[in-house]
Amino acid sequence: MVEITAKMVKALRDETGQGMMDCKKALTETGGDAEAAIDLLRKKGMATADTKAARTTAEGLVAIYETDGGAAMVEVVCETDFCARNDEFKTMVRQVAELAAASDDGEVSPTDEMTNLVQESFNKIGENMQYTRGVRISAATVGAYIHHNGKVGVLVGIDGEIDSETLSGLCMHIAFADPIGLTKDDIPAELVEKEKKFALEQAIESGKPPEIAEKMVAGKLNKFLASKALLEQPFVRDEKKKIKEILGQAKVTTFTRFQVGQ
Repeated sequence: MVEITAKMVKALRDETGQGMMDCKKALTETGGDAEAAIDLLRKKGMATADTKAARTTAEGLVAIYETDGGAAMVEVVCETDFCARNDEFKTMVRQVAELAAASDDGEVSPTDEMTNLVQESFNKIGENMQYTRGVRISAATVGAYIHHNGKVGVLVGIDGEIDSETLSGLCMHIAFADPIGLTKDDIPAELVEKEKKFALEQAIESGKPPEIAEKMVAGKLNKFLASKALLEQPFVRDEKKKIKEILGQAKVTTFTRFQVGQ
């Protein structure tokens, strides 16, 4: 009988994403034949992927690299939080962000050099990983924030004078409140229409007269827009003030928020 070693079990686990005991049992049933064990797990509906490159990438990191008058932010995803905490992976993501900072403003497509960095880490760590998105901004003043877990990052462009404490608070606010537009007019039309339809259905179900229902819809829609527009949101550090009130004469020219997997 073929001895089922820990190394064999681990290799099958890495290939299929299944638990150690399930992998050991499959190897035992197939006499140590790894390919047959994979097929057996598939038949049982247990194998989650054919190859490492097909496995789910639900973890990862966001990194920011700042330059004079600008900054770049990137997201690189991987399979496990264990990989995301690996120094090799962290270093690679920072290097990718530095390369992204050399791009033009706007969305950053991966260059060959960036792709090669990710591939090298894949070869060393053995987990599926990929560059998913990046952005570069330029502004008179740039604010940047990375949450302590590396899963959320924010870039903000400011025109006009703003003190460092307010800028820091603004970045943290965006990370927490997740606005999707600068003003109400920036909220995507399809999202506004969906919310309007939902509010109308609620108003109709309440049995209110048409004129009252119309006011209910308008009120709910306005509240929704204010909750998603950065300048209208209550500041997380002082909810009595809106973001537009803490900025003074400064203006937000652009902002981007990345959250791993979203």
